[in-house]
Amino acid sequence: MNDLRLAVLIDADNVPYASVKQMFEEIAKYGIPTFKRIYADWTKPTVSGWKNVLLENAITPIQQYSYSSGKNSSDSAMIIDAMDILYSGKVDGYCIVSSDSDFTRLAIRLREAGMKVIGIGEKKTLTPFITACDKFIYIEILGKPEQENLASEKNENKPAGRMPKTKTQPEPLNKLDQKLIKLLADSITDIADEDGWVFLGDLGNLILKKKPDFDSRNYGFPKLLPLIKKIHKFEVDERETGKNNIRHVYIRIK
Repeated sequence: MNDLRLAVLIDADNVPYASVKQMFEEIAKYGIPTFKRIYADWTKPTVSGWKNVLLENAITPIQQYSYSSGKNSSDSAMIIDAMDILYSGKVDGYCIVSSDSDFTRLAIRLREAGMKVIGIGEKKTLTPFITACDKFIYIEILGKPEQENLASEKNENKPAGRMPKTKTQPEPLNKLDQKLIKLLADSITDIADEDGWVFLGDLGNLILKKKPDFDSRNYGFPKLLPLIKKIHKFEVDERETGKNNIRHVYIRIK
């Protein structure tokens, strides 16, 4: 999956520019950004913050004037470009960066054409756009922008000057609740073998198909396995197989 050629299309009006570095680090996990375009009316002061990060991230700005008050013409320009790229045959998937549910039909159309569609947006994004994507990632879980550590230097042996930048860990967006436990238990039941065991990778894939915005980081866990262990309602069996002692993790309901 890491070899996917991705078209990254950004709606500058509906996502924060401060998290652009974290967004591209996340996108790199899924493929190579072949196209990187961002859409806005760049004459507006509301998108001026984006201008400082375009060059360092090699994003191509697309100017789209607002023809009438209250209308977002950037949406149309982005949709037209997405279809042009689709017909060029140069990509395997798309990353649509927006919190606007107006791109729901676009995501559906791209998936109908066999494209992998990844959405990135804020927690306020409406459900239709989320479910239209193969996977949806909330910007809030990607970590806050790097900020300078303003704490005073306690170690006198450290050289004077600016402290290194640190990344602030985001707060969990959701709590471990009965809805999550039911989702996990139902998914295990759906694909478990005769003894009730299911391979962790298969479980994760099924959960994502049922709930595209599922991510263990939403609950404060870096991976699915630590989340499952925390719940204490599931058994975990870590098996080593093959000459290289490759570890395979299996889960079942207690």
